[in-house]
Amino acid sequence: MTETLAALAGTPEGARLASLLALCSALAHAVFGALQKGRHDPWLTRGSIDGWLVVISAPVALFVVPWPNGSTALLLLGALGIHFAYKLTMALAYERAAFTVVYPVVRGTGPVVTVAAAALVFSESYSALQWLGIACVSGAILMLARHNLRETVLDPARLRAGLAWALAGGLLVAVYTTYDAAAIRAAPDPFTFLAWFFFITALDFPLLALWRWRRMPAPPRLAPLMLRGAAGAFIAWVSFGGVMLATYLDKVGQAAVLRETSTVFAAFIGWFVLGEKVGMVRLGLMALIALGAVIVEFGG
Repeated sequence: MTETLAALAGTPEGARLASLLALCSALAHAVFGALQKGRHDPWLTRGSIDGWLVVISAPVALFVVPWPNGSTALLLLGALGIHFAYKLTMALAYERAAFTVVYPVVRGTGPVVTVAAAALVFSESYSALQWLGIACVSGAILMLARHNLRETVLDPARLRAGLAWALAGGLLVAVYTTYDAAAIRAAPDPFTFLAWFFFITALDFPLLALWRWRRMPAPPRLAPLMLRGAAGAFIAWVSFGGVMLATYLDKVGQAAVLRETSTVFAAFIGWFVLGEKVGMVRLGLMALIALGAVIVEFGG
């Protein structure tokens, strides 16, 4: 399997597979975000998801794939630190501002910074038309955040803090996307990196969540929380695993931009599943995001 994946990297077939993986990742990430939108405390939700990630990833990491060598272990330690910082900023953002405000800010900030970083780290180049597509995607997502912001009634101080953490989260999306792409390419076996990545980077938040749950005056019931966490863990494998394999096969920046179509999927989930109002403005911005993704994909 590893040899087949390596043979596809950098080929037209690999590019097509990378695009499909990035779009599957986008859909999974939208579902992942919808799960985090529920009534549960964001720290507890993430802790439950990560707890299940440890459970389902440990057998694969310990008994299926080869164990990491020294260099891969160091790469995994770096990923642990970066992803902990990302999860921390997301929990702080969701704690202070609405999901519909936070999510687009995070997803809109990431692509431009990721593409710029990929150009520096991986010497990737993009045509003027593709840069136009990138601008369409990020600009439309950020305009969606602004539109949602107008309809949100929050304490101004909390809102500013939530937006600041969301912006930090978006920058960390670019950092971890670039770092993970470099790490999975440097690892002798990409599947070893993936399995151990999910195992190692999920060890932190269950402990934080347990600490927080024990100190709550009225802690929530665990059964619904654990059910949501189990679903989130399996979705996370598709979402994060899909985009990492996409960056292994083809351009990092292009995979990052295609993944941000998750905002479109998230809006449709909100519309058809959660019964939220979309309206003509949101529909127009969703269409612009989709158009931008098409331009990036075919404008090279």
